[in-house]
Amino acid sequence: MREWQAQAVSMIEFENVTRLYGRVMGVNDISVSLPSGAWGLLGPNGAGKSTFLNLLMGQLRPTRGKVKVLGSNPRNNPELMRRIGYCPGFEGMYAGVAGLEWVAFLLRMQGYAGQRARQRAAEVMETVGMSDAMLRPISSYSRGMRQRTRLAQAISHEPELLILDEPFSGLDPVGRAAMTELLRNFMTAGRSIIGASHLLHEIEALTQSFLLISGGRLLASGTAEEVHELLFDVPMEIHIRSSSPRRLGAVLLERELVDSVRMGRSAAGEEVLILSTRHTGELSRILPQLVTEQGVRIFELKTADDSLQSLFSSLMKIHRGEM
Repeated sequence: MREWQAQAVSMIEFENVTRLYGRVMGVNDISVSLPSGAWGLLGPNGAGKSTFLNLLMGQLRPTRGKVKVLGSNPRNNPELMRRIGYCPGFEGMYAGVAGLEWVAFLLRMQGYAGQRARQRAAEVMETVGMSDAMLRPISSYSRGMRQRTRLAQAISHEPELLILDEPFSGLDPVGRAAMTELLRNFMTAGRSIIGASHLLHEIEALTQSFLLISGGRLLASGTAEEVHELLFDVPMEIHIRSSSPRRLGAVLLERELVDSVRMGRSAAGEEVLILSTRHTGELSRILPQLVTEQGVRIFELKTADDSLQSLFSSLMKIHRGEM
């Protein structure tokens, strides 16, 4: 996958950055230069995503190396923080305070006067769909409502760069769609986003540019298409609901397109064919013709949720020289 080249002053620049927690490695020798735009930071839980974001925010100092955000060192830099919005993945909210008051308080810390802070807080709470609940205490909010309130404070001062840690956490499908639309609108004004997630499809709704991180190492970068191409080259588990799952499994084994097959059950109790294959690209090319020849109808085909984990594991083996 290609390396991204800086254009003029990079939005984000890491130069041989390592962060240690005692003997534990948070991030390991990361060098990357990102231009303005939207970026997804993908990795399994514990991959180093939060450490990466905390270094961007200046909340952590690198043990080795240099970090620059919008051309400046983020550590103890209040001027830079006025240009950045941060939506954390943890709660960090005062449960007994109304959502409106919490956002207004943070705006006053950004330099807004009292009445203007309250007015602007009301505007952004309406923007994120919280106008009906903004006078209620945060303790009465659902997880999704708290997430929308965190987003409200992050965009309230109109930052140039928005940093998001698991932005869709706690949201139902309707809430995710609304959040996606809000973030797309944020980007239309020429602002930038970097969002961390362990789910490709969540961030893919916002951007086609990704960084893949695992074990504290930056393993690859590129577009969604390139990530999917990488997925084709690692062992993958595929679930298929069809009219004749056992016959289809037998044919795939006979053609040596899969390494193993087993039967499972869907949430509705239907039989599901579960395939393990190292030939995903070839399987995807041949499967349409094969099901036509066999007279099999496919109702649903999807990869297992751990397909990205398989990719990260394989990339880590490549880095260690095991593949």
